[in-house]
Amino acid sequence: MDVRPLLIVDAANVVGSRPDGWWRDRAGATARLRDSLAGLGEVGLPPQLLPPVVVVLVVEGRARDVAAVPGVEVVGARGSGDDAIVDLVRAAPQRRRVVVTADRELRDRVVAEGAEVYGPRWLREGSEGRMAGPAVRAQDAASPANRTPGASG
Repeated sequence: MDVRPLLIVDAANVVGSRPDGWWRDRAGATARLRDSLAGLGEVGLPPQLLPPVVVVLVVEGRARDVAAVPGVEVVGARGSGDDAIVDLVRAAPQRRRVVVTADRELRDRVVAEGAEVYGPRWLREGSEGRMAGPAVRAQDAASPANRTPGASG
């Protein structure tokens, strides 16, 4: 049985949290996110998430065909990305599950299933050098949906 923590990333939500023109090329923006996550399985996101970690990117809509790369599993949601994320959380009750999203409804659903939730800002700050720079992080800092009450990040 694999006991490595699952880092489940809501691709649509994380990509949509940065006003960088993602709406012109959703699949391209999602592929860039996927590529930026590739090394996280080996290094984690200390101090909250120590390695090794299984990184799972949940994609939907126009980005559903983004392929996996070494270090990042990709789950293409057949319907709702939120439902696919909840299904992943439910399928691994014995493991630590960390979901990255700023979606309040999804956050409530996965917390009810025992998962932890962090916002896109936590992911960007923790994977410094792989994702957005300081200007984008500062813009995201004001969002109250960036973490679950009681979680640090």
